Amino acid sequence: EHFYYNLGNKIWSEYGFVDAFSIDKNWFTKSHLAIDQGSIIAMIENYRTGLIWKLFMNIPEIQSGLKKLRFESPYFKN
Repeated sequence: EHFYYNLGNKIWSEYGFVDAFSIDKNWFTKSHLAIDQGSIIAMIENYRTGLIWKLFMNIPEIQSGLKKLRFESPYFKN
């Protein structure tokens, strides 16, 4: 909400988020990099369908590590 309401006109443009900014130094670039946009697309898809999380939680090594850390999840396979 802070990014949207307080910084929106400084960190967002018609192309999406700007490449970099520093709130402490009141510095905001005007450039964009495609690499920044890729992660935004993945976050939007994960919000919409949960696909990214479901794929992540199906990785055996992830499940094993989380179980060792005593995490509980309905995504764990027996």
